[in-house]
Amino acid sequence: MDEIALRDFQPRLQAQTVFKSDAGWFYRIPALLYERESETILAFAEQRLSREDISTKNLVMSTGTLKKPERTIEWSEHKVVEEAHIDGHRPMNPCLVYEKNSKTLFLFFICVEGQVSENWQIENNTNKARLCYITSKDLGQTWTVVTDLTDTLCESQNWATLAVGPGHGFQMRSGTLIVPFHAYVIPHSSGCLSCLKSKKREKNSPHAYHLFSEDGGKWQLSKMLQNESIECEMAEFFDEKDNSLIYCNARTRRSYREEAVCGSNNIYTCQPHNDRLVETGQGCQGSVVSFPAQSEDAGETSPDLNKWLLFTHPNDKEKRIHLGVYLNRSPKAPSAWSNPWIINSGHSGYSDLAYLGDGQFACLMECGEQTETEKIASVVFSYSEVKQGIGE
Repeated sequence: MDEIALRDFQPRLQAQTVFKSDAGWFYRIPALLYERESETILAFAEQRLSREDISTKNLVMSTGTLKKPERTIEWSEHKVVEEAHIDGHRPMNPCLVYEKNSKTLFLFFICVEGQVSENWQIENNTNKARLCYITSKDLGQTWTVVTDLTDTLCESQNWATLAVGPGHGFQMRSGTLIVPFHAYVIPHSSGCLSCLKSKKREKNSPHAYHLFSEDGGKWQLSKMLQNESIECEMAEFFDEKDNSLIYCNARTRRSYREEAVCGSNNIYTCQPHNDRLVETGQGCQGSVVSFPAQSEDAGETSPDLNKWLLFTHPNDKEKRIHLGVYLNRSPKAPSAWSNPWIINSGHSGYSDLAYLGDGQFACLMECGEQTETEKIASVVFSYSEVKQGIGE
C-alpha cells in the first residue's frame, strides 16, 4: 500500500491507500468496522466503472491488522463480495454492524434495479431499490445468501427510494443492533387507489430512521426524524445519569448538519442547528462514533460507557475539501462541538470512523490530488492528537 504524509497540518499522519481507482475501476463509499476481540479491521467500498452512481458493479472488501508501534494498518488485497448481489440490480451503500454474542457480521446494502438513478426515483416517486443484507461468521471470509427486507417494512410502499448508511451501525449496551437508514417519504401516501394515482404530483422529502433488531434476526424501523435528513450515521452515548441515548448526525441540502437524539421510545428529538458543523454544497456524508471519556494521559476513565463523540466531514461550505475531525464532550449540546482538526487537506469526500480502544481511532476516507474519487485511504490517530489538532 502506498503512503503519503499529511504535512500541512500538525500532528502529522500517515495515510495508506486501501482502494485505488485504476485499471478502469473507481472506488467510492467507504465503510469501516473494528472487531475488538480479534483486533481485525474491515474496510468495504463500492467498485464502479466510472465516478457515477449508476455505474456501480460490486461491493469489495479488504481486511486489516493494526501494527501498533508504527500505527499503520497492514491491509490485504481487496476482493469482490460476490454474495452481495441480486440479478438485474447493482449493489450500493455498504453498511456494517457486528453482533458480539453470536459473532455475526452483518453487511447491509441496497440493490438498485439496472441503471435507474436515485434522481429518477425521487422525481417519479417510484422506488427501484431493495434493502438487503448478508451475514458472515468468519469476518467476511464466507457469506450467507442475500436477505431482502424491503417488503417486510410496511412503510416501504410510501417511499420514493431508500438507502442504508453508508458506513457503519453499532450494537447498543442492551444488545440491540442499530443500522442507519433514510428514505424519501411521499406525503399523505397510502395504499388507496386514488393516492397511488396521484403519487407523481406529491413532492417527497428525505428523512432519517434507524433499523433495529433486539434478537439479531427480526428487523424493525424506528420513527422517522421529522426534519429533512438524508444520509446519516448514529452512535450510542450515555448521559450524566448513565441513560442510553442514540445520537444521529445527518446530511442535508442546507448549510448545516441535522442532529437529533433518540431515547428508548425510538422517537428522535431534533437539536438546535449550530454553526460548528457546516454542510458542504448540496451535501456530503459524514461519520460519527462514540467513545469513553478520556483522561489527560489519554487513558479511558469509563471503559464501558461511551460519553463523547467524534465526527468527520469535509470542512468547507461549497466544496468537498479538507476533511475535518470534530470532538464533542457533551453530546446533548450541539454548541459543544470543537473546531475541526483537518486530517486530509485538499480533495476529501465520504468517510467512516472506528474507535480502536485505548484512545485510538481509524478513519477510512475518499481523497485525492485532483478529485476525491482517486482513492480510499486509511489513517490512524489518537485522542491526544485530536486535542492537539483542535488547538487544546
